[in-house]
Amino acid sequence: MSEKAEARTGASPLEAIKWAVVVALIAVAVWGNSFYSDISPLYRFLAIGAIAAVAAFVALQTIQGRAFNQLRKDAMVEMRRVVWPTRQETVQTTLIVLVFVLFVSLLLFFFDWVLSSLVSMVIG
Repeated sequence: MSEKAEARTGASPLEAIKWAVVVALIAVAVWGNSFYSDISPLYRFLAIGAIAAVAAFVALQTIQGRAFNQLRKDAMVEMRRVVWPTRQETVQTTLIVLVFVLFVSLLLFFFDWVLSSLVSMVIG
């Protein structure tokens, strides 16, 4: 199998070992949390945090982990490119939405009132 094909599919045995380590670390964290339930929650939280950090580090060493990290970096770059609305634009848009919601709710209330009155007149 060529290196490009392995890189695309992630079929490398080393990749499978890395993911097995990640799964094992998560399983140890879950088991340890329940087994040591009599220990202080703070210590368990710190232990789970440490195990999660190691699992994340190992996962980021895989092909999928590197692709995820690149996606995260690209998303951060795009976030910097976004033109965020000013406070005035946000307030104006919020007021427009609130007025529209109020108008539609009053319109629906009116139609409901009219229809329920008509049904009451028909039923008696």
